[in-house]
Amino acid sequence: MTFAELDQPYAGRFADGEHRFAVRIYYEDTDAGGVVYHANFLRFFERARTDMLALFGADIATTHDAGEGTYVVAAAELKYVRPARLGEILIIVSRFLEIRAAACTIQQRVMRDGQMLVEGRVTVVFVGPDGRPKRQPAAWLEEFHSFNGASSAQ
Repeated sequence: MTFAELDQPYAGRFADGEHRFAVRIYYEDTDAGGVVYHANFLRFFERARTDMLALFGADIATTHDAGEGTYVVAAAELKYVRPARLGEILIIVSRFLEIRAAACTIQQRVMRDGQMLVEGRVTVVFVGPDGRPKRQPAAWLEEFHSFNGASSAQ
């Protein structure tokens, strides 16, 4: 293997119908007390979701740059159960809940040693350059549907 092949960013992995994405908590993620600032969980969710979609072959950057469309967050609901702290390793677990022609609802959980810290549900909508919802690329939808048996609505 070449260095270029080895020097790739971490993208997480699939296991048991879910995407698992590890993050380390750095000082920049925390408040003065060393506890993860609440809004940073949305950042962790975004990173995990983006890499999950990329592992399915959804090249979001290329699609965006070609003017074909991009995802926007239409809804986000989070429930904070336990704090996360400086230096901890967390696992962001993501799975599709619902897949529609122009949108996906994804459940995401922040786990530490088997304990849930934060639970969330995020709906992303695929939109064209005009900002209006449009059908997700067919190849992406096919891959999403084959993954974990999420419900489907047209």
